[in-house]
Amino acid sequence: MIPPRMLLAGAGPLLMTTLLSGTALAEACPPATAADPMGLSGAFPQQLEIDELGCELTFAENPAIGDLNGRIMGNGDLPPLAERLPEEPLVVMPYTEIGTYGGVLQGLSKATEAGTSDLLSVRHVNLLRYSDDLQTIVPNVARGWTWNDDFTEVTITLRKGHKWSDGEPFTAHDVAFWYNGLINNREIYKEIPDRFSVSGEPFKVEAVDDVTVRISLSGPKPGLMSVFAVDYAQAFQPLHFFKRWHPDHDDNAEQNAKDDGFASWVDAVNFYYGGSDWTDVPTPLLKDPGKAEALGRGVRPSLESHIVVEDTTEGRRLVANPYFHMVDTAGNQLPYINEIDELYVPEEEIQNLKLSNGEVTYKSQAVSIASLPVLQANEEKGGYSVDLIPTVSEMTVYGFNVTSK
Repeated sequence: MIPPRMLLAGAGPLLMTTLLSGTALAEACPPATAADPMGLSGAFPQQLEIDELGCELTFAENPAIGDLNGRIMGNGDLPPLAERLPEEPLVVMPYTEIGTYGGVLQGLSKATEAGTSDLLSVRHVNLLRYSDDLQTIVPNVARGWTWNDDFTEVTITLRKGHKWSDGEPFTAHDVAFWYNGLINNREIYKEIPDRFSVSGEPFKVEAVDDVTVRISLSGPKPGLMSVFAVDYAQAFQPLHFFKRWHPDHDDNAEQNAKDDGFASWVDAVNFYYGGSDWTDVPTPLLKDPGKAEALGRGVRPSLESHIVVEDTTEGRRLVANPYFHMVDTAGNQLPYINEIDELYVPEEEIQNLKLSNGEVTYKSQAVSIASLPVLQANEEKGGYSVDLIPTVSEMTVYGFNVTSK
């Protein structure tokens, strides 16, 4: 079991392939960490792009990844690691040391919904993210972005060769589909969420090519990158998976949906998408496991670190994504953790008992500050630590009081 840790707030690798960065005679990359960068530095804190390394990085995979992949409904046999990573994976510095593969992260939440499940946030990814300084927006799924002078157009560059959790290519067309086919579709959303419009005017989202997205706005919106860094709404959805049921991409979408046992194409899309932007709760594995089994896919393909493979009224189980786009500075594909096991515990007293007994690896959301004394009192017995940490919100907004004379 992974050593427990609570935050109160909002076996050896297999060598697979080598990538040279810099000169052809580059030395092997050092096992740099945030605590000891060993001379490595990039444009952003605690992470680097391949072309910033100046050293030779040998990629490695989790020895158990084949077995874990076999538990993801609908996934086929795995190709070699070199064919699963993007051409330019994101290189992340571990905090204090290079990790080892394995283990089960034990978690708990009050129910399947997202509001109490910090583990949804643990595996969540978006185009960008905030670094640990909670100030710097850094690349994540996207490799980079460029604004025009007045913040009315942004060009986002993705990672060539990036793949969904089912092995299909992830491209700019998936970003365009998320916006044009879902966010800006009145049968999916009654209205566009404010954060994805400018005074109610929709964005214009275009796939310039497979790795380039252009977003044009009717007015300045410099805070959009903060949205793409912290928002639960992932700015991409798997077009290859949904297009069979979407009339913008298949003239037979309505009939295809009915053939698959749905009342309409909207019902088919929402069975996997849920109309909730990102949070796959409950998943099809809980909503209608028989239908999910018949369709051959328990959850829609994802870019997250872990994929849901079981979902019941008692909890859910996830396994590592074999196509995840990050590696550490030793070249090990992330995540290190094999599985996540999340138990649903609605009663705070039982939650505190499990936390105090050290039965939980990590917990942050839906922990009452009133529970702090009992949790601190049992730190030594439970073998965990309790920390109070800062949080980050999307943005601070100031406005004029237009009603005052």
